[in-house]
Amino acid sequence: MTSPDQAVDAGATDSVGSSRRSKITPEREQEFYDAVLDQLRECGYDAVTMEGVAATTRCSKSTLYRQWKTKPQFVAAALRANRCVRFAGIDTGTLAGDLREAAKAAGEWSTRDSMLVQALSHAVLQDEDLRSALREALVEPETKALDDLVERGVARGEIAADHPATKFITAQLMGVVRARPVLEGKPADEEYLSEFVEACVLPALGLTRPT
Repeated sequence: MTSPDQAVDAGATDSVGSSRRSKITPEREQEFYDAVLDQLRECGYDAVTMEGVAATTRCSKSTLYRQWKTKPQFVAAALRANRCVRFAGIDTGTLAGDLREAAKAAGEWSTRDSMLVQALSHAVLQDEDLRSALREALVEPETKALDDLVERGVARGEIAADHPATKFITAQLMGVVRARPVLEGKPADEEYLSEFVEACVLPALGLTRPT
């Protein structure tokens, strides 16, 4: 019996032999993206293949090749499609409260994202598009969101605009998310990040611990 993907494959070449992009639904496309990112986390970049993703998603590998051409293009597209600002919506009314909530949010996803970054750490050095996609998906959205938290704190008068510690907040929080798995072999979970914010980030800003 012919599968839907095979049916697409059969009619995906025009009269002069040039390939056309497969007509797949957004839901099916997201299924492909989820599969490639899951394999990245579990197996590492080198072990991911178009054939493996095709087998997981029960499609023909020609469907994937026609849609994305190469593995780096496929992975980059998956990263961009899963761009998510996890700090969006945090607004407790105080900078200290916002940073505590950011620590909790980061702890919830740090394991999966740390695995993804580690899986791509070597590949991104060799492929500019992959490197750009990783920044767009996991770095820039979170950096912007954290910067917004600080700007609101400045606007409320909680800290001075020229406070020397403000420019290091993102590096502190995101840095420990990336570093703990390497240094201690453990993810920077919610408990760890909450302790880090209380012990390091808030004191650096002159914000006291809750009584």
